[in-house]
Amino acid sequence: MGPHNRMAVTEKVDLGASLKKISAYMRGDLALMITALVLAAFGAVLTIVGPDKIGEMTNLMAEGFASGIDMAAVAKIGIFLAVIYGLSAIFTFTQHYIMATVTLKMSRRMRGELSEKINRVPQKYFNTTSQGDILSRITNDVSTLQQGLTNSLPTIISAATQFTGCLIMMFVTEWRLALTSLGITLIGLLLIVLIMSRSQKYFAARQQSLGELNGYIEEMYSGHEVVRISRAGKGVKERFDGMNRAVYDANWKSQFLSGLMQPLMNVIGNVAYVAVCVIGSVLAINGTIRFGVIISFIMYVRLFTSPLTQIAQGMTNMQTAAASANRVFDFLESEELPDESDKPDEMPEVKGAVSFENVRFSYPDAPDKIIIKNFSAEVSPGQKVAIVGPTGAGKTTMVNLLMRFFEINSGSIKIDGTPISELRRETVHNMFAMVLQDTWLFEGTVRENLVYNMQGVTDADLERVLPVHVVHLLHARLDAELLMTMLDIEDDEAADDQRRRHGERIEEIGLEKIRDKNADDGSGEEGHERIDDEALLDGLRKETTEDPDDPHPVVPTDRKDRTRLNGDDERV
Repeated sequence: MGPHNRMAVTEKVDLGASLKKISAYMRGDLALMITALVLAAFGAVLTIVGPDKIGEMTNLMAEGFASGIDMAAVAKIGIFLAVIYGLSAIFTFTQHYIMATVTLKMSRRMRGELSEKINRVPQKYFNTTSQGDILSRITNDVSTLQQGLTNSLPTIISAATQFTGCLIMMFVTEWRLALTSLGITLIGLLLIVLIMSRSQKYFAARQQSLGELNGYIEEMYSGHEVVRISRAGKGVKERFDGMNRAVYDANWKSQFLSGLMQPLMNVIGNVAYVAVCVIGSVLAINGTIRFGVIISFIMYVRLFTSPLTQIAQGMTNMQTAAASANRVFDFLESEELPDESDKPDEMPEVKGAVSFENVRFSYPDAPDKIIIKNFSAEVSPGQKVAIVGPTGAGKTTMVNLLMRFFEINSGSIKIDGTPISELRRETVHNMFAMVLQDTWLFEGTVRENLVYNMQGVTDADLERVLPVHVVHLLHARLDAELLMTMLDIEDDEAADDQRRRHGERIEEIGLEKIRDKNADDGSGEEGHERIDDEALLDGLRKETTEDPDDPHPVVPTDRKDRTRLNGDDERV
């Protein structure tokens, strides 16, 4: 249950910096995005022409009440309006299609790079960032970024173009009514800027707190048995309530402030309508303007204030997208493992001798706290050694060092006399088979679970090591219904208990697989407490199959039933 990095509520989203990073990341598709944004601007420009033509049509009808309406002229204007509105719709559809295609391509690429990045970050990153938070970046944050770019960015460009175009047309048509509308609208614009400046920090806090909550939920559900046995349920619920409250507060504040924008602009728009009608009527009575100008201006006011509402809503969504982009790029730009391409990639012929020589180690996040001091040990080929001790004694740490999940401060760890630091990490990993205490059951068949990440395992190999009652279920899907059928149980509580026991049996089978696969060393690792303190020095969790001709050492670390231990040595 790793720590969480909580973002301060006062931290703001730098929208400009986020857009620069996104532009650099999407450099290959930048031309398509610019094309889509230009089409969005063209579509907005075409809609601006409409009110002026509708004003002309109104004047033709008003003047024709006495002498007759010129239907040919009205029809000509109507056809022109149909054409420009049709082109505007086509441009808008095309830009939406382009943006959806480009951003979905970006999200697919980004998820792929995030998935690859997970394999390149050092283990210390996972000590300070929960698994759920990383998953939230890959799923929730990438989706939020994609949706923000697809919908909000074109909307902002189109609305800004429409706002500018309407402003120009209003001054061309009647400058006094234009000044009236502009003065009222500027009041609303200033209020929007004030609201946005206050709401930015809450959008950042919302994405951060949501990622922390997802991480905490994932950890608590994966370790629910430890929580139950430790009687930590009350504390877990209290912490969950606190984190849930943080998500609620950030969501409430960000949505409340951003939700003020649209009603505010509606009020401003209505006030502008009234002002245009009153002042326009006075000017029309005085003969300064024609009646069609008032009709045009009423439409222009709607087109003038509507973009401000769209810009406000789009900026709200872009702030959320920018917060998500910051979290995604923070992970993509995090420190990576050193390049080891200069080291040999071939697998050396391994006999199985393992040695620790004066090993000193401290975790990267606490370099001054040495937890392993001058540790030395020898494991001969074919020897089985159990490393036992209480929680926190360093059992898991020893396995992590042996597998090069962490680098030692000084000393040396050797396999057959070769320091593992001179080998690639992948080469070291391929020398070992590892069975963890936690049972991981994936969607798929029983066979797919048993041979996960193993190449060249045939059904005959599995039949040789599996119990008879499991062999005939190899190609059945492993789910709760199958387990309940196999174990002849009906209620969910019993199913959970039997699922755990069945999982332990699969883990035992996994240890048997270690003997059957072409691995060079076997390591069964047990890190979490599952029993009371009287069993702190108990030995092996499972008994592996014996093969007197197998030279590879097995180094299990556990705190379970010593009566099942059949090892050659025990290290405390």
